[in-house]
Amino acid sequence: MKLKRPARGPMGEPITALIDVVFFLLVFFMLIGRLDATAPFEVSPPLARHGQDLPAGGATLSVSATGDFALDGTPIEAEAIEAALRLQRAQSPDLRLRINAHQEAELRRVLPIVATAEALGIGEIVMIVTPGDGQP
Repeated sequence: MKLKRPARGPMGEPITALIDVVFFLLVFFMLIGRLDATAPFEVSPPLARHGQDLPAGGATLSVSATGDFALDGTPIEAEAIEAALRLQRAQSPDLRLRINAHQEAELRRVLPIVATAEALGIGEIVMIVTPGDGQP
């Protein structure tokens, strides 16, 4: 008994070419697309001034890497910062606040303090920064 092989049908289009086209389209749209949200207006970020003396007077609030606070060298709880700044503002209407945050301190610890200081009417808030390696 002889078995017959089934007849081979016409060969289909190879799918490899389609995969290549999809890959090239993906790369093309990744290169021309914008991955960040841009503002509808021009934004110039602030520049850190270095090489200048720190302004004298006012209060200095320190923020540690773990989120602990100290006001003028005295440890203070986060909830008591507003009351202490309010008292200092009453004694000195032109109070300046210097914020000295550790480089690993979370921004969520610093920003509420800035908002509180602005709400209290503190006119000048100075963020203490350290210049990077590329700066003199």
